[in-house]
This record gives sequence, C-alpha cells and structure tokens, in this order.
Amino acid sequence: MRRILDRVWSTALFLVLFAAGPLVAQELGTLRLGVLKFGTVNWELDVIKTNGLDTKEGFTLEVRGYGGGEATNVALMGDAVDGIVDDWIWVSRQRAAGIPLVFAVPYSHTVGALVVHGDSGIDSLDQLAGKKIGIAGGPFDKSWLMIQAVAKMRHDIGLAEVAELAFGAPPLLNQKFLSGELDAVLNYWHFVARLEAAGHERLLNVSDAQAELGVPPTVPQLGYVFKESFVEANPELVGAFARASYNAKRILRDSDAEWERIRPLTKAKNDAELETLKRRFREGIVESWGDEERELAARLYTVLAELGGEKLVGPSPELAPGTFWDGVKF
Repeated sequence: MRRILDRVWSTALFLVLFAAGPLVAQELGTLRLGVLKFGTVNWELDVIKTNGLDTKEGFTLEVRGYGGGEATNVALMGDAVDGIVDDWIWVSRQRAAGIPLVFAVPYSHTVGALVVHGDSGIDSLDQLAGKKIGIAGGPFDKSWLMIQAVAKMRHDIGLAEVAELAFGAPPLLNQKFLSGELDAVLNYWHFVARLEAAGHERLLNVSDAQAELGVPPTVPQLGYVFKESFVEANPELVGAFARASYNAKRILRDSDAEWERIRPLTKAKNDAELETLKRRFREGIVESWGDEERELAARLYTVLAELGGEKLVGPSPELAPGTFWDGVKF
C-alpha cells in the first residue's frame, strides 16, 4: 500500500509540474516552428503567444508560415525551422530511410470524416455504390484506407471499385460537394466541421473506422516533429514548449471568450460554424500521452502498413524504433 501511495503522489506531482511549468524560469532561447499559413495549429500557437505561455516557460516562440506541407518539410531538413507538424507515420518512414526525426509533442487526435448531403438519405457505406466520392489526401491517404477497410468488413465491398472517385485539394472538394458535383466527401476535420455547420451529415468518422480496426480513437496522429539531434541538444526547450502547448489547449478547452478572440483566425462564416469548429477541436485534445498511447500508435501503424503497404509507410512494416521521443509524458 505504501508503494502504491508513493506512486500516486509521484504521478500527481509530475502532472502538477508539467501543467505549471518550471519552478524557476530559465532563458531557453527561441523555438522556431514551421507551419501551414492557414492551418488550425495556428490557433494553438496564437494562444501561446497572446497569453505569454512561452515567456512563462522561459523561451520565445517564433512561428513561420509556409504555403504547403512539403515546404515545411524542406524547412525542417534545411534547418530553417526547428520543428514542424506532421504525423508519426512520416517520422517512422524518415527514420527507416536513415533520417533521424522524432515525434516529440502530440497535437491532436481529431481526424476527418466521410460526409454526405443532409438530404441524401444515405446512411450506410454500401449505398455509396455508383456515387461520386471526393477524397482529400490521395489514393493512399490513411483515412481513405481505413474507410475502405471498414466498408469491406461491414459489407464485403471494395468501395474504390464500386464508386467513382475524385481526388483533390480540401477546399476544392468542399466547394464541389456543396455545388452537388459530389455525393460524398472524405475531408480533414475542419473542412468537415464547416460542412456540418451547413447541415450536412457525417456518414463515418475516421476515428470510428480506426476503432473498428482495433485501435482506440484517442490515439493522436499529428504532432510536433523535430530532428533528433535538436531534441537531444535542447530537451529543456522542447519540454517547455510541450507544457506551453498543453496549457494552450486547456485555455481553448475551457474558454469560450478565447474562441471569440481567435474567431478571425478560424475564418468561421457564422456562429454555427464557429461552434462546430470549437466542439470538434475540443474533442481532439490529447488528454494523456505516455507508453500506452505510443504502444497503441505502433499497433495502428501495423494496421495501416497492412492496408497501404510501402506506398504509405515505406520499407518498414513496423514502426521504426525511436519514432517517439520519451521526454514528454502526461
């Protein structure tokens, strides 16, 4: 009993220290993050800067915006920034290729969904046979692979064979869906939220598809990625950023006023859209990140490797060792 109580108190103390930050502020320098100019991660980073969460942790956050994901990758590889946002599948693929990156700080477990028109009458995946589906991310996008796997499990159909597929950029797909050119669209969560606010319906959440494939939906896929050498040289700085990120999410979880402040960043067209974006963002907040979550992520990787093969995960059928940095746990 004594050991159990000691462990409980130790865990509680760690959580308090993680949430509160360092007891003595230190000047840790500047952390440069490269992100998509209009990505949702900017909402969190703006909360960090506006509320001084970086200076409270003893560092300065510098945000650099880029026009696309490939540009952020190039910036990281060329040391123009210290970190970017990406998924751990990409990190594992880079490590398997001999490029030592690490997934250090989880960002969100919110993913997209397959959406149909509110008046379509479609309530089952097999009803998409003969329909036109728009898909963001390409034919080997992990969300699309999971949707297909569930369609096969539920109805024994190959969704890619029985439906007409259209791949494209997320904003364009939303536009074509709203104009009636698409019967359904698989898009990223914030684009889905805008469709929901307009009265359209989710046919299948990617998170629910993930759960049907045996992995809890709360396992985060996106996070802050750094070079391993940077993390090894600056563990206190990365840890300080992790606490600032954690606390920024708590502000967005608890404060409606903060959402009103960042309304211009969300580009919400009306109150209904802002409310839907807020609700979906809050659903994706990572509440715990430790050994269990990393083991579940490795399990999800195995599932995705079976579904997508080398075209998705690269040459390694298993998550590359060292993909996750163990310096952040909560």
